[in-house]
Amino acid sequence: MAKRIQFSSHGGPEVLEYVGYQPAEPGPQQVRVSNKAIGLNFIDTYYRSGLYPPPALPSGLGAEGAGVVEAVGSDVTRFKVGDRVAYGSGPLGAYSDVHVLPEANLVHLPESISFEQAAGVMLKGLTVQYLLRQTYELKGGETILFHAAAGGVGSLACQWAKALGVRLIGTVSSAEKAAIAKSHGAWETIDYSKENVVQRVLELTDGKKVPVVYDGVGKDTWLTSLDCVAPRGLLVSFGNASGAVDGVNLGILAAKGSLYVTRPTLATYANNAENLQRMADELFGMISSGKIKVDINQRYPLAEAAKAQAELSARRTTGSTILLP
Repeated sequence: MAKRIQFSSHGGPEVLEYVGYQPAEPGPQQVRVSNKAIGLNFIDTYYRSGLYPPPALPSGLGAEGAGVVEAVGSDVTRFKVGDRVAYGSGPLGAYSDVHVLPEANLVHLPESISFEQAAGVMLKGLTVQYLLRQTYELKGGETILFHAAAGGVGSLACQWAKALGVRLIGTVSSAEKAAIAKSHGAWETIDYSKENVVQRVLELTDGKKVPVVYDGVGKDTWLTSLDCVAPRGLLVSFGNASGAVDGVNLGILAAKGSLYVTRPTLATYANNAENLQRMADELFGMISSGKIKVDINQRYPLAEAAKAQAELSARRTTGSTILLP
């Protein structure tokens, strides 16, 4: 019998259960994947806690993984049994030995990318792709601010920004994480536990601020981020690591310089199979060329998913974390 992680009620990591289950047969447009590695992401904790409601309870968890196709539905045309594949956009249930997904949610995984690399990079890497290449398309020469620059998304963003010729200022919580961000290509770092972020951004930009701030932290950094955006610039709020941003008064955008704010999601950008594969191909190309290195700094057995999530939420992880079936 296959094993998976599920939860029957919302709460902390303790609600996660490691149980046996019978995997479903793929429907006409579905593919069943034997997972070789599974990605761990902050969004997983949002579903577990109830911030994002799952379709039903009990629910599986996780949306990212890589493995080998073991069965296909009758109408599947893009994949066959034995193909190496990866996915980063669900549906929920990736924390499992096997996972059944719509054909449109899978991408072909080249031999040059390992299963662990793919599981550690798909969601985070595709997020960086749409942030830097689509939400605000960086051309090179810009100075930008990226919060949590030593984390999984931030570490990739530092590398991608450097490859584009962009000066990335990264916020971090310690000297150790500053060193990590710098090693990945951050132009400068700001230790928010000791330094005033807004003041340092003003100093680093000669008072001009930045045209775009990428903020995956949320509630705790909302006002700081707004104060770092240049007039008519953009705040990209793409995550809720510290809690959701709410109670926003639109007048604050006028008061701080006719600012723009967007709350993008991967699903909106990777909204069909062609767009998803195109984004993944660009990501894989960056990895294969050596411009991006996937740092998998934590590995846990699937059965220890609760422990892995606790470490992630406490910000005791760096780079990517994966679960191994």
